[in-house]
Amino acid sequence: MKMKLFRNPPHSELPFSIGVPALIWQVLFFYLPLAILVVTSVLKFNEFEAFEGITFEKITFFLRPLYLKVILSSFILALSNTILCLFIAYPLAYFLAFTAKRFKIFFLFLLIVPFWTNFLLHVYAWFLVLEKGGFLNNLLRLLGIITEPINMLNSHFSIMIMMIYYYLPFMVMPLYSSLEKMDFRLVEASLDLGASWSQTLRRVILPLTKRGFKTGFFLVYIPSFGEFAIPELMGGDRWMFVGTVISNYILGDETGSLGAAFTVVASLFLLASAIGLYWVIDRLIPWRIHDVKDAA
Repeated sequence: MKMKLFRNPPHSELPFSIGVPALIWQVLFFYLPLAILVVTSVLKFNEFEAFEGITFEKITFFLRPLYLKVILSSFILALSNTILCLFIAYPLAYFLAFTAKRFKIFFLFLLIVPFWTNFLLHVYAWFLVLEKGGFLNNLLRLLGIITEPINMLNSHFSIMIMMIYYYLPFMVMPLYSSLEKMDFRLVEASLDLGASWSQTLRRVILPLTKRGFKTGFFLVYIPSFGEFAIPELMGGDRWMFVGTVISNYILGDETGSLGAAFTVVASLFLLASAIGLYWVIDRLIPWRIHDVKDAA
């Protein structure tokens, strides 16, 4: 009995072929620059630009309390922004998935349309809203809540408002995608069995949307940690964050290697914190739906 050997059909190689340009792009513009940053941070040159060896002095230089405080400030900023976006995005995504119905496309359009305009336009629009003679102060005075205008710009408040405004869609879309795929009859069954909304959320909805939860969480947390433009423009250069320190060193005439070293230190902290937060989310949210009969 003869066995015939068939070659894989040509279309079987198509997905790999399509993915090769993206892989090359990622290697050239992510992994290669990252490797250059790491190498630059440990190389030592003398005043004549001659190579002297490898040293970790520039790395240890940024382990001082001053720079660790900057990293901690960025961590608090990123985590605060992520948690606030999560609390706002979850009800919004739930509304889009189950309540908006025929207006769903319209609301999704309103959510996405800010990305069609320049980022600086968003910043200047918020300047008009938050300044002393701006819309928000005038509204509060009209309602009788305040008598004198409040200086809202150049503050943590203005930074957080802009951060939430800009990053909220990155949290809403993954949550909406997970909720839309969820069978709503499971929620109805949970409520019929006597579970409260909080129990249904914890034992049914969160486990079923855990992937979207984690995706949205890290889509917001990771870029928020290194955010430079928003704290610089909305904070008035009054606070130092990771992005601010990196830009100051990288753009300096002779401090590029220090900027690379601080980038390495901050990236290691970001990686460690992301792994820790991933572990916390896995422990807080179960993968399987819990039995809700005991909630009756």
